[in-house]
Amino acid sequence: MRILAIGAHPDDLEILCGGTLAKYSNKGHKIFMAHLCNGNMGGKDISPEELAEIRDKEAKKAGSLINAEVLGPIAGDLDLYNTREMRRGVIDIIRYAKPDIIITHSPDDYMPDHIITSQLVFDAAFTATLPNYKTKYPAHELITPIFYMDTVVGLKFQPTHYVDITDFFEIKKKMLLCHESQYKWIKGHHLSDPINLIETMAKFRGLQCGVLYAEGFKIESVWGRVRPIELT
Repeated sequence: MRILAIGAHPDDLEILCGGTLAKYSNKGHKIFMAHLCNGNMGGKDISPEELAEIRDKEAKKAGSLINAEVLGPIAGDLDLYNTREMRRGVIDIIRYAKPDIIITHSPDDYMPDHIITSQLVFDAAFTATLPNYKTKYPAHELITPIFYMDTVVGLKFQPTHYVDITDFFEIKKKMLLCHESQYKWIKGHHLSDPINLIETMAKFRGLQCGVLYAEGFKIESVWGRVRPIELT
C-alpha cells in the first residue's frame, strides 16, 4: 500500500503518528510524509528563513529513518489558508503520492495550521479524484479513506481505531529526536517535554486498547470513504 500522512509542521507526524508510519514501513509499504508549513515560526532568536532551512533538514532526516519520502511545504507557519491556490497544492501532493490511505490532523486540534490542514486535506482528497480538474499531476481516481490523527494530548478526540506501536516506539522517539531545533522551544513555549509527551500519550492510548504503547485514530465517516480496511 501507499500511505500519505499530511501534517501542518515538521515534527507533527512524528508526534502523532510516527509509530504507525514506522510500522507500515516495516511491513514494506511506501510512506510519504508531507508537511504543509515550513516551520519558520517554531522558535525565537533565529531568523524565520534560517529556521525553515533547519526544519526542512530535520524533517528529511526523520523521514529517512523509516525510508519515507518527505514532501512539502506549501506555506509558511500561520500563512496556511483554505484557499483555491493552497488546495491545489495539497491536491498535487495527493496526486503525486497516489495513496491508498491518507492520515492527517483532526479538525478539532489546537491551533489554526492544524485545523486548516485538516480542512484542506478533506477538500483536496475528493477534488484530486476528478480527471477534469487539471493540476500539475493527473487525477488519482481512488476516493481515499481519511484517518484523523490524535489531537495533541488527546483532548476532544475519541479514537475509532488503535494501532499497537509497542515494537515501534523507540523508532518513533528517534524520529522526533531528529527535530533538535524544537526541544527548547517546545519545553519553553508549550511547557512540555516532547519525549515525555509522546510517551504519556502512547501509554494512555495503549492502556485503552490493552497494549503498552498505541496511537489513536478516527476514520472520516462519510459516504465513499468508509471501507472494510484496517490501518495496519
